[in-house]
Amino acid sequence: MATLEIRAIRKTFTTPTGPVVVLDGLNMQVAAGEFVAVIGPSGSGKTTLFNIIAGLETPDAGAVVIDGNDVTGCRGQVAYMPQRDALLPWLSVVENAVLATVVQGGDVAAARREARALLADFGLQGWGDARPAMLSGGMRQRAAFLRTVLWHRPVMLLDEPFGALDALTRAQLQQWLLSLWDRLDRTVLLVTHDIDEAIILADRIYVLTPRPARIALEVRVELPRPRSYALVTDQAFARLKRQLQAVLMEGERYA
Repeated sequence: MATLEIRAIRKTFTTPTGPVVVLDGLNMQVAAGEFVAVIGPSGSGKTTLFNIIAGLETPDAGAVVIDGNDVTGCRGQVAYMPQRDALLPWLSVVENAVLATVVQGGDVAAARREARALLADFGLQGWGDARPAMLSGGMRQRAAFLRTVLWHRPVMLLDEPFGALDALTRAQLQQWLLSLWDRLDRTVLLVTHDIDEAIILADRIYVLTPRPARIALEVRVELPRPRSYALVTDQAFARLKRQLQAVLMEGERYA
């Protein structure tokens, strides 16, 4: 497990019409082993934030700190699943899943064995040797999620990981993710547009303002675990959902 801190992150992009401030002094904390969700309006800078945490972009100011170490601009410190699966078309499901191990010069044979042992849990049993072009969109996302898990980093960034899946598979993988998080003690930061998903999965939820992103609300999810979609009829669930919706709608009103 590892702690993750986002300290006063600021990011501005240059456009033909002038500079656009995307993140404006953003601060977040994720405790070791905690599951935190980030929701906000489209274009509020959620993916930019993840790219900065992953070291794919450099902030104009501020720092990314993992376990007390400044890792700003450093790649390979977190496991990152972007919105698009980014599977390499010439590799099989298993070879895509172990790609990080190959790049890092690790024990590839052991990683392949682990990947094959997990195929059934991801609904990919019998598809380990298939190329991405043979998979449905949902199967591609599950393969990409498997690759993220096999990265074996104590911090996982999940950017809309289930957005391309059908409702049933999405719910199944959400439950699997909670089980994995509980067993492996991963620290997870999730971006989602789905308020229900955020409430079901997270210990805490950050709500971002429209661009430039600031924290509009930070709320702890005081619902008992284990959780499932049966909670959507719970009064506490409904109250929290209304609170989150109100903050998001107020932000959109002044965007």
